[in-house]
Amino acid sequence: MQALVLEETKRLTLRDIDPHETLGPRDVRIKIHTVGICGSDVHYYQHGKIGPFVVKAPMILGHEAAGTLVEVGRDVKHLKVGDRVCMEPGIPDPNSKASRLGMYNLDPAVRFWATPPVHGILRPTAVHPADFTFKLPDNVSFAEGAMVEPLAVGMHAATKAQVKPGDVAVVVGAGPIGMVTTLAALAAGCARVYIADVQQPKLDLAASLVPGAVVPVNVKSQNLGQVLRDATDGWGADIVFEASGNERAAAGVFDPLAPGGRVVFIGMPGAPVPIDIVAAQVKEARIETIFRYAHVYPRALGLMGSGKINLKPLITNRFAFSESVKAFDFASNMPADAVKAQIEMPV
Repeated sequence: MQALVLEETKRLTLRDIDPHETLGPRDVRIKIHTVGICGSDVHYYQHGKIGPFVVKAPMILGHEAAGTLVEVGRDVKHLKVGDRVCMEPGIPDPNSKASRLGMYNLDPAVRFWATPPVHGILRPTAVHPADFTFKLPDNVSFAEGAMVEPLAVGMHAATKAQVKPGDVAVVVGAGPIGMVTTLAALAAGCARVYIADVQQPKLDLAASLVPGAVVPVNVKSQNLGQVLRDATDGWGADIVFEASGNERAAAGVFDPLAPGGRVVFIGMPGAPVPIDIVAAQVKEARIETIFRYAHVYPRALGLMGSGKINLKPLITNRFAFSESVKAFDFASNMPADAVKAQIEMPV
């Protein structure tokens, strides 16, 4: 089948490739409709590796996807041909200790689409376990279904933060993950979310998502810590989500934080970050980290289906499958008014 293949660093091709998949009794075959371009896909394209994950052979990119079932295994009872679905891209070993403890996202043996050496999903069809395939609500489009994967990251972060009704939160970074984390924090019960970035068009879009509840802060001209102190009678934010992956931003998370507050690190800096332990200690800050997500997709789809979370405004750019190389070049140099680019497969 034709697929978008990362041949080597900075070289993509659309060509035929055989991912060597067979349909097992608990599997389904999906005709892919829409695939989102994630920052990790772009990073592999530009740099050929992320931490210990190194591309050593041609690899199909893409892991944010939705499509239609065209075949189901004989033991699959909860899904049928014709169902519109999205897919959780990480498949753990069900017998691993991490899986048995409910932390399957931390299973060292997890096979995650478009993470070397596992092929991704930018191709016409894919075989996937039924247990990690989820039916879309009737009012959720394929494009929105392909956004469930990044939303799951934000929801996992909100869960780790233990949001309480009425909390005030800060999200650092107004990219796709920062945006979905903002929506997840509000859905979890935050009264207000202050979102910080240097690109005003992204901040304007963020503020329009839930008017009055999302407050943009342009850190080019505003001091984030002072903005929060002014807004909270000097107290600060109950939660700070670091979603930028910027080393300087990650080092400054304790400034806007309230005493007893929680910090959740989501973004992955490209270099080690010096953390001011004393700044955390004097506030008795609780520090959490996340890696992907676990047990989130059904809740995410429930919130989307009920209208509690609307992801449509975040999908700013669409490309045909034939334009996939162009789409990745665009995503590598995103303009300030772009958030999420998606690729649509042939009907």
